[in-house]
Amino acid sequence: MSLLNTDFVQDLLNKVAGLDNDQGDARIKQITRRVVADIFRVIEDFDVSPDEFWSAMGYLTAVGQANEAGLLVPGLGLETFLDLRTDEAEKQAGLEGGTPRTIEGPLYVAGAPLTKAEARLDDGSEQGEVLFMEGQVRDLNGAPIAHAVVDVWHANTLGGYSFFDPSQPKFNLRRRIETDADGRYRFRSLLPNGYACPPDGQTQRYLDVLGRHGHRPAHIHFFVSAPGFRKLTTQINIDGDDYLHDDFAFATRDGLIPPVMRVPIPPPSTRAV
Repeated sequence: MSLLNTDFVQDLLNKVAGLDNDQGDARIKQITRRVVADIFRVIEDFDVSPDEFWSAMGYLTAVGQANEAGLLVPGLGLETFLDLRTDEAEKQAGLEGGTPRTIEGPLYVAGAPLTKAEARLDDGSEQGEVLFMEGQVRDLNGAPIAHAVVDVWHANTLGGYSFFDPSQPKFNLRRRIETDADGRYRFRSLLPNGYACPPDGQTQRYLDVLGRHGHRPAHIHFFVSAPGFRKLTTQINIDGDDYLHDDFAFATRDGLIPPVMRVPIPPPSTRAV
């Protein structure tokens, strides 16, 4: 007989979740009971020893101390599952089409400088392959959306993000761009590189146990918002990256891999004056 199914353990779960009183938040209580019961089930089904249990608790503490919870979550597919649920809910509601959503990730910072129609994301201090990108924000019927805000951010050529990489100035490679009357926006930046979890970090420590790598392909994040429209959270991946279809965060989706067109620059002696 499963110990989990005994009256004593079921009563214990109710007390743990505060279901024996009328105080607190009813939804949080139900979720707490389910989560704790599922942990009990895992302990019972896999015969988890006390040493294994406290090792896991120590690992979770180390994840928090390293501020890597936001990195571990996408690596375990949790953020992707949230997107899939939202996709399914919208499908059931008859809301389909448009640019696919994908994960936000843990490195967004609010309050980037706002510009009109176009922007330069980098500050000119870093060398790299210059990137020009332009697009148009449209509704599901194809009509342009004027004055939408395109919030864009990405890593530098070394895979670091401003605010998390102390070598970069604030809001480097981060801008908000308000679309013009035709819903268009454009920006100049540097082509980002892919990156990996810190090799000695807690997320990679877990991935090593699972036999998995911690690499992400080069990508650029976007929020797109406008009054009267649902907010879009998405990102594009850079075509040709070695990890394009092997993203440890499971964020690559069809429709989010635009082609990269490389334009040769003529030598100085042949340029028009």
